[in-house]
Amino acid sequence: QVQLVETGGGSVQAGGSLRLSCAASGSHYSAYCIGWFRQVPGKEREGVAGVTIIGDKKYADAVKGRFIISQDDAKNTVHLQMNNLNSEDTAMYYCAAVRSVDCRPVWLLDRTMYTTWGQGTQVTVSS
Repeated sequence: QVQLVETGGGSVQAGGSLRLSCAASGSHYSAYCIGWFRQVPGKEREGVAGVTIIGDKKYADAVKGRFIISQDDAKNTVHLQMNNLNSEDTAMYYCAAVRSVDCRPVWLLDRTMYTTWGQGTQVTVSS
């Protein structure tokens, strides 16, 4: 299976920006859908953004217009550009992957669709 490593988290002032990266690696090639999720203590892990193998994207209402998910030309790293951050964006952010054959665009923000998860990267927004 693919292995995922998230980077780019940190502390930022409200109104600032961060760019998260999800690097995928593995011994064998495969095509995947990738999703970004976030979680804070006492709350469910919620979908933030997702992208399919052909580039279809889906965003949670809370981040529409502020966050952008993208893939690099090598198609082995997915980024989450987070702009105009506020305190409600403070969370542990995780990327997740599922094989394209098992990926449904309507479920891009549904954690139950994904089979592989990264360890997470912390994002803290101060006001």
